Amino acid sequence: MGIMVAGKWTEQDFAKRNEKGSYVRPTTAFRNQIGDPGFPAETGRYHLIVAHACPWAHRTMIFRALKGLEDVISVAYVAPLMLENGWELMDGGDPVTGAKYTYQIYAKAVPDYSGRCSVPVLWDKKGQTIVNNESSEIIRMLNTAFDDLATKLVPDMYPEELRTEIDAVNDVVYNNINNGVYRTGFATTQDAYEAAFSSVFEALDAMEARLEDRRYLTGARITEADWRLFATLVRFDAVYVGHFKCNRQRIADYPNLSNYLRELYQWPGIAPTVDIPRIKEHYYGSHDAVNPFGIVPLGPELDFDSPHDRGRLPVTR
Repeated sequence: MGIMVAGKWTEQDFAKRNEKGSYVRPTTAFRNQIGDPGFPAETGRYHLIVAHACPWAHRTMIFRALKGLEDVISVAYVAPLMLENGWELMDGGDPVTGAKYTYQIYAKAVPDYSGRCSVPVLWDKKGQTIVNNESSEIIRMLNTAFDDLATKLVPDMYPEELRTEIDAVNDVVYNNINNGVYRTGFATTQDAYEAAFSSVFEALDAMEARLEDRRYLTGARITEADWRLFATLVRFDAVYVGHFKCNRQRIADYPNLSNYLRELYQWPGIAPTVDIPRIKEHYYGSHDAVNPFGIVPLGPELDFDSPHDRGRLPVTR
């Protein structure tokens, strides 16, 4: 793992970064919005840099697919392994930005940039700069900012009448599940691990109960809250159970969550955004502090295509 310091790529010691025992996720730096002065919604102007492995980047690919923005916003993928130079662009580099590594994209936007060089990145081809690298904000831009250009008229994923409830659910899911699995897996003390482990499964238990009598997390209508949870659920049994020691139980052992996961996976356009082999290659091969020999497990067997029972609950589309 590394970090940019005054425009220079610098390796960062993992143990030093987490020396207090608990993993702390750094904040994002670029927070412009499509629709702000200088960033109009235009076909072909914007470019996403994403990782198949990263759940945060995955959110943006889901919304790009849901809205049918494939011909509006181009995409470049990084390779699965994140090693001494950070994320490396696939196929020898990104033809849009000219970068081989994501840190070069950040340096192109801000030559003296200091901070992490994470994905996703929403790049402005015309302005030659980063618009935003905060996934929660990018998905809301994709949700509405390009509606005049979108080819799929899916419902608003952040409807005004549900925003208070969506935000409350997101808060629980982000802190305890999305980021909770990382706090569990990257903990460097037993106490920090056990506290994070407990929060993950308390929150999963709560989501399991919540889905007993409602089709989606906020009721009969699917929202961004569901897709934010989905990006972690779809990785859970393949990676977080073993690699991050979140092993009290699998998602497959939760009747409601497992059926819900299959329903979301089977939504039109979603399955192609999921690449389990690359997800596993990244996690097991990139975190030498957690898995020093880089051995990628052959299992588990996963079945996201089998029928689900969510049709027993009412839905609004």
